[in-house]
Amino acid sequence: MMAGLAAGLAVLGSFKLPGLLPGTEFQLSAPFAVALAACLGFKRYFVIGVLASLLNFMLGTHTLLNVVVALVFRVTAGGLLALAGVRGLTVFLAGPLGTAAARLVLSALLGVSPWVLIGAAAPGMLLTAVAALALYPLLRRLLAGLYGEGVLLPPVKGGRQK
Repeated sequence: MMAGLAAGLAVLGSFKLPGLLPGTEFQLSAPFAVALAACLGFKRYFVIGVLASLLNFMLGTHTLLNVVVALVFRVTAGGLLALAGVRGLTVFLAGPLGTAAARLVLSALLGVSPWVLIGAAAPGMLLTAVAALALYPLLRRLLAGLYGEGVLLPPVKGGRQK
C-alpha cells in the first residue's frame, strides 16, 4: 500500500498546472499529500512522502532543493494534522501552511523575499486548500475499500484524532 501511494505521490509531484503568472503554478501532489496525512496519520504519510521524494530525486524530476521544500511541506502540513487533529478546518489549512513554511525556507536558501514567494504561491495555496478538503473523504472511502478500515485513522467524533 505505502509503495503504491508513494509512487502515486511521486507522479503527482512531477506535474504542475501552470498559473497565469510565473511562479503561480499549482502542484497536483499537495492536496493528495494533505488527504493522505489526514487518512493515514503523520508517520505513514511522512514515510510515503520521503519515498516519493527519493523516487523523484532518483528519476531526476526533482533537485535536492525540491526535496528540501517537499520535506518542509510534509512536516508542516502533516504536523498540523497530527497536533491539531483531522477536521475540516485543519485539512483546509494544512496545505497552505505547509506551502507557506516551505516558501519561507526556500526564501532563506535563495536569499529572496519570502513575501514574493508566498504571494506567487497564493493562488495554488487556495486551490490546495479547496482540493484537499474535497479529496479527503474520497480518498478515505477509496483506501477503506481497497485496504479496509483498519489502515485509516479513526474518524473524529468531536475530539482530537490520534
